[in-house]
Amino acid sequence: MELKVINENGQEAAKLQASDALFGREYNEALVHQVVVAYQANARSANRKQKDRSEVRHTTTKPWRQKGTGRARSGSNGSPLWRGGGRIFPNSPEENFSQKVNKKMYRAGLASILSQLVRDDRLAVVENLSVEAPKTKLFAQKIKGMGYESVLVITDSLDENVFLASRNLPNVLVLDVSEADPVSLVRFPKVLVTKGAVAKFEELLG
Repeated sequence: MELKVINENGQEAAKLQASDALFGREYNEALVHQVVVAYQANARSANRKQKDRSEVRHTTTKPWRQKGTGRARSGSNGSPLWRGGGRIFPNSPEENFSQKVNKKMYRAGLASILSQLVRDDRLAVVENLSVEAPKTKLFAQKIKGMGYESVLVITDSLDENVFLASRNLPNVLVLDVSEADPVSLVRFPKVLVTKGAVAKFEELLG
């Protein structure tokens, strides 16, 4: 599989030979969906708490007597059927939202996403990406000069200047290869990868 290598002006400068197993795989929509959903589920924190009928604070006195009123019998206004009563199946901080995905499936899902990015011409390779100083303006000019407005940048080693300069750009995210995740790969319209990152991807996922 040949990947497009661009220069600082965003023009195609060369071709890079890459692994077919990683960048030429058929798109598996069901697997990609499962990997993305599992990644988002595993990032959830169970911080919701609701009370059941034993935890709500209400009087234990019957709202009205058992018989003779013509109304349905009731023993507590903390009943889940009442406004302000406890929940029947309350949310708890002990809830576990995690979903298990095998390593082989996760790697195959990432490879499927990368392959589709190449087919859709949404992925490009750059020789190296750096800025002279940790200035947002410098990095924004460099990205704009390459023809990008919203882009995910994946590098082989996270340059401190690039990381600091990109933090204030809302439509730009810079990640190391080991931090690349399926949600970010799917979310951004364009992905820019350094040559070193391509080699690391082949080493980790190939």
